[in-house]
Amino acid sequence: MGGAKNSVLKLMAAALLATGETTVGNLPAISDVLIMHELLERLGCEVRESGDGIVDQVCINTPAVPMWEAPYELVRKIRGSICVLGPLLARTGRAKVALPGGDAIGSRPLDMHFAGLERMGAEVRVEHGYVLADAPELRGATIWLDFPSVGATENILTAAVLAKGTTVIDNAAREPEIVDLCQMLLSMGAEIGGVGSSTLEITGVEALAPTTHHAVADRIVAGTWAIAAVATRGDVTVLGADPAHLEIALDKLVRAGAAVDARADGFRIAMAERPRSFDVVTLPYPGLASDLQPQAIALLAVAEGTAMITENIFEARFMFCDEIARMGADVRTDGHHAVVRGRERLSGAPVRATDIRAGVGLVIAGLVADGVTEVAEVHHIDRGYVRFEETLRALGADVVRTQSATFGG
Repeated sequence: MGGAKNSVLKLMAAALLATGETTVGNLPAISDVLIMHELLERLGCEVRESGDGIVDQVCINTPAVPMWEAPYELVRKIRGSICVLGPLLARTGRAKVALPGGDAIGSRPLDMHFAGLERMGAEVRVEHGYVLADAPELRGATIWLDFPSVGATENILTAAVLAKGTTVIDNAAREPEIVDLCQMLLSMGAEIGGVGSSTLEITGVEALAPTTHHAVADRIVAGTWAIAAVATRGDVTVLGADPAHLEIALDKLVRAGAAVDARADGFRIAMAERPRSFDVVTLPYPGLASDLQPQAIALLAVAEGTAMITENIFEARFMFCDEIARMGADVRTDGHHAVVRGRERLSGAPVRATDIRAGVGLVIAGLVADGVTEVAEVHHIDRGYVRFEETLRALGADVVRTQSATFGG
């Protein structure tokens, strides 16, 4: 299991905090990493990658004075690129970062990022599509987040490690990817208390040193394979993932009738009969991740019974439902709720991926559908999954990537 997409981009950005060469291992060969690679080069870093295309490492040599402008043509491609804001402000005292793009899954406002940095003495404004921030001296502050935002926690954290005094982040995000970032910063010489809890206490230091860090495994990819195994009534062993990071998701699959065997190096999941329905409520960690919601709907579309889905994180995530309905799924949405009535089989149809997780959800639906399913715009899948169709074929799926960039199954 490769490193987490939602972690490695932030770890790469954190390399900006120290002069010299920082190495991040367990790097997934996904398109978002390539974009971050290019962005760091534009900020003055020397970046080189090595590996076999599945488990790689990246070495980032950061100059004494990084450049501080992150251009639109790169930032617009991935939402995670906003994570350079905190490190640039900490290292250079200013930053100009284009407003980010990424998946079409709803608004993800940056107000909490800005408010937290302003509490630390920064002046932040948005002009002509760019975030402009200035802070000749960042100072420690107590910051309460209205919502445990992962991105806001990351930007405030990476700014605070070099600020004067102590910063406290209350209602901080607790995701394993946040813990991963904290562990890397600690290895660079940062002083951080409360790692893994909802309150982080960061005492700023004069300087950080380069480090070598191994990224945490991708729990969303692991969860995707687990859900696909249950939907297709298969038997899959997922290696390298920590089942503790998927406790609620795996419990839901057990309720569906699956057998889950946790191991020291991952977990095995097996399903011998039609799955039973279960309700889904997405919440910040340790709740069920919104990034697993489309995959869960694909499973529930062929499960026995009726399920209620409540989406509390991204309001546009249900765009996926319009596509899977083309395959015969009985899905009705109302605001941030959806009702899924399971059917014996779906039917293959041409559909379109609107984001990473919608793309893999539609592929899972195609695996349990009669006929051929074509999923368009699969470049989204490449942003989060390494050798996706090759892995599916190795597991017995009839899947090909065509010249028109579609999957058939």
